[in-house]
Amino acid sequence: MFNKVLVAEDLDSISITVGQALEELSVSEIHHAKYCDDAFLKVKKALLNDAPYDLLISDLSFKTDHRENQLNSGDELIAAVKKLQPTIKIVVFSIEDKSFRIKSLFNDLGIDAFVAKGRNSIPELIKAIQGVFNKKTNIISTELSHALRDKSLIEIEAYDISLLKSLSKGLILDEIALEFKNSGIIPNGSSSIEKRINKLKIFFKANNNVHLIAIAKDLGLV
Repeated sequence: MFNKVLVAEDLDSISITVGQALEELSVSEIHHAKYCDDAFLKVKKALLNDAPYDLLISDLSFKTDHRENQLNSGDELIAAVKKLQPTIKIVVFSIEDKSFRIKSLFNDLGIDAFVAKGRNSIPELIKAIQGVFNKKTNIISTELSHALRDKSLIEIEAYDISLLKSLSKGLILDEIALEFKNSGIIPNGSSSIEKRINKLKIFFKANNNVHLIAIAKDLGLV
């Protein structure tokens, strides 16, 4: 079993419960962090001391308070940790249930397992940790197993996500075109953007832009 594990979770009750699950698995060294910045610094320090973490268990959402942080979400933490220590194993433990976001965690951030918080989540978490230790990948909670099989979002590209986010901010065509141009996003012509929006409306069966954004939010795209 893993020897050294870091739990990034801002709720004490959940952090304690996860710690107890790790103790059941005979993990010898368990550390906790309530802030993403603190978790990242722990990973960095462990590497410098030549005693790296084997596994990171992280939530995705962290409540903001008076403290300013560089990393404000589990997604940002995972991306930073993976860049620093590419070989570390990562299990996400979250209430997230949006197919696209879960897929992106596996495809873009390279996590090893996703466990949904719920009534039966601790046995699922233990099972996932054991699976990751045994070199299994793409492990996901039973209740969310459809997320990785869902092919309805396969055609959605990063460009479409940027476009949907711009629309969700209330930007009109010319404003989106300017934003894309300034960000180096191609194509950035008003005509091309309009055609892409129409394609997305057809793809999602949306009646108008407002309906399109509502669907995108439900899917966790924006």
